Amino acid sequence: MIGYVTVGVSDMERAKDFYTNLFADKGAKVVLDAGRIAFIGNTPDAPMLAVCEPYDGNACAVGNGAMVAFAAESKDDAKDLYDKAISLGAVDEGEPGQRVPDRFYGAYVRDPDGNKLCFYIFG
Repeated sequence: MIGYVTVGVSDMERAKDFYTNLFADKGAKVVLDAGRIAFIGNTPDAPMLAVCEPYDGNACAVGNGAMVAFAAESKDDAKDLYDKAISLGAVDEGEPGQRVPDRFYGAYVRDPDGNKLCFYIFG
C-alpha cells in the first residue's frame, strides 16, 4: 500500500549515508537521486524512504506525532537496527523492549535531523 515515506533533512549526503548504511544488510541503496530528494530502498516498485530537502527552502522540521516505523525480522533484528542507528549518529528515543506483552516489541531513535524512527516486530 505504501509507495514511499518522506522525511525532511538538512544535509542530503549525511542523510543518504545514514539510511543506506543503516539498512545496508537489507540491500538498501539509493534507488533514485534527484538532487534535493533521494529515494532509498531496494527497487522502485517496493516501499521506499525518501530523504528530502524541503521544497519551500525553509529548514526541515520534525512532525509532532510523526514517526516512520520499519518492520524487523525478529527482536534481535530490531535491537541490531537500533544499535546500528545509534552508532551512525541517531539519538535514543526508547531502548529496545517489549511494549505490549506478547504483542509488540519496539526500539525508538531520532535520526541526525530529529526524525523519529521505530524498529518493531509484532508478536
